[in-house]
Amino acid sequence: GLIVLWVVTVAWAAQIYKFSTATFGGVFTTWLLSQILRLVHATVSIHTFVLLHHLMRKCAHVTEYALFSMLLYYSLGRRREWRRKPAVRALIIAGLYSLSDEFHQLFVPGRGPSIFDSGIDTAGACVGILVVYFVCLLGRDRRRAPQGRGPVQAVPLS
Repeated sequence: GLIVLWVVTVAWAAQIYKFSTATFGGVFTTWLLSQILRLVHATVSIHTFVLLHHLMRKCAHVTEYALFSMLLYYSLGRRREWRRKPAVRALIIAGLYSLSDEFHQLFVPGRGPSIFDSGIDTAGACVGILVVYFVCLLGRDRRRAPQGRGPVQAVPLS
């Protein structure tokens, strides 16, 4: 139930915090990207590698905060239908958490705070809330769709 959702949400917040440690800094993602390229037998120029590395790191920000905001939304009420208040609350919490995470990076060797990254995190949280919104819309439409009763009978066209 709701307790499990909160446990998963807090665990994900802790994982985000861990991603902000020196372990998952640029050296790690450089190694990871080089392994991925090696796995798919791709060779790229240094310029392309730097660009891919940058995109990979920023996409990670978007993804981790999209998941975080989705978890927050459902933890704040487990609603199958769209509600604006938990969505706004989830965005505020995710945005504030992002700011606190960037502040935390002040004290991590090899890392540094970035208001730009916090903006990317918050944009990722918005993406997550948009996903929730569309999932709720799809669910609502499915619940409203008429249910068929038995086989469809042929109707003469003339």
